[in-house]
Amino acid sequence: MSKRIALNAGILRAPRTGIGQYLAELANELSKQDDLQLQFFNGWSWSEQLPENSMPGYSRWSNLIKRWVPGAYPLRRVLEQQRFTHGLRSKPANLYHDPSLWPFEFDGPMVMTLHDLTHIHYPHTQPVDRINEIERHTASAVQRAARILVDSEFIAAEVVKYYGLTRDKLVVAPLGCSERFRPQAAEALLEPLQPFGLIPGQYLLCVGTLEPRKNLQLVLRAHQRLPEPIRKRYPLVIAGMAGWLPDSYSEPLQQALSGGYAHVLGYQPDALLAKIVSGARMLIFPSLYEGFGLPVLEAMNSGVPVVLSRRASLPEVAGGAGSYIDVDDEIACAEMITQLLEDQQLWQAKRDAGLKRAQHFSWQRCAAITADVYRQVMVN
Repeated sequence: MSKRIALNAGILRAPRTGIGQYLAELANELSKQDDLQLQFFNGWSWSEQLPENSMPGYSRWSNLIKRWVPGAYPLRRVLEQQRFTHGLRSKPANLYHDPSLWPFEFDGPMVMTLHDLTHIHYPHTQPVDRINEIERHTASAVQRAARILVDSEFIAAEVVKYYGLTRDKLVVAPLGCSERFRPQAAEALLEPLQPFGLIPGQYLLCVGTLEPRKNLQLVLRAHQRLPEPIRKRYPLVIAGMAGWLPDSYSEPLQQALSGGYAHVLGYQPDALLAKIVSGARMLIFPSLYEGFGLPVLEAMNSGVPVVLSRRASLPEVAGGAGSYIDVDDEIACAEMITQLLEDQQLWQAKRDAGLKRAQHFSWQRCAAITADVYRQVMVN
């Protein structure tokens, strides 16, 4: 008889970023396990089907509510907890898995996923009310969780250190890469890239929510150091949600935009983003902190070399396929970009190494580890 697994899918109300991709891909693979039956909570109701699309206008309405409703975070939490508990009365679950930092109260074994500790290292990048809620719930959640899934050994070590847990409570389940991210012929990319004025193989790419820990400033300064003909031929393309964009980005970014040396594409649908990644000459990802670094894996699986920082979990993902730089060395970053642009043999070697490295990761493996954790917890 199959076991019922309750999954909190409320994150999918918003446009999909890293955690949303994780949940969608994981659920797709877990649904293939004959002994597991998934049921999804969307923040208000339950379903046996994962939401395919985000809620129209969710981000706008959510921001308005947070701005004008006092105590919006705790109030929403109380209402969602009531709906969560009410739905489980008619269809009880054997186990509850939450991919967020604040799992609901649940009368049974609970598994949670901790993707990173951004709330500890970079609390200023999120609204104060949200940080307060995280601090209020996460510390107790990690104690009551039967197991905690993490994306990397780096995060496992951090969770042990910051929350005083034993290592055996944590299980590393590395992320995978969607089949959308793959090498694609230039001819197949001409049409989807044309609206952005991009030419396959002739732009440098940054992917991720625009926020300080992504270290976009370094990329802008490094790109500015390139000779003007190279900047013109290989503009910097930035794809991702607006996030928290401080004034310190404004001047170099505006200069690059006005000179035609940069393009800010904003958030792009999954299928189109895969084509944008595949068409890049390289991905530049000098992040200060990552729990995994999914764009790095997606670029490697697309045959795109990666320039990245040797920080946090990133070396676990890129291994020897990465071209590493210091997070504050714009000169070294510019030199590495130049090397990969001018040395075709080096570019090809990094491309081949990335494709090989990416084969170590899959959503099938992530789901298999996760399903084994479910089974162990339910037996105990």
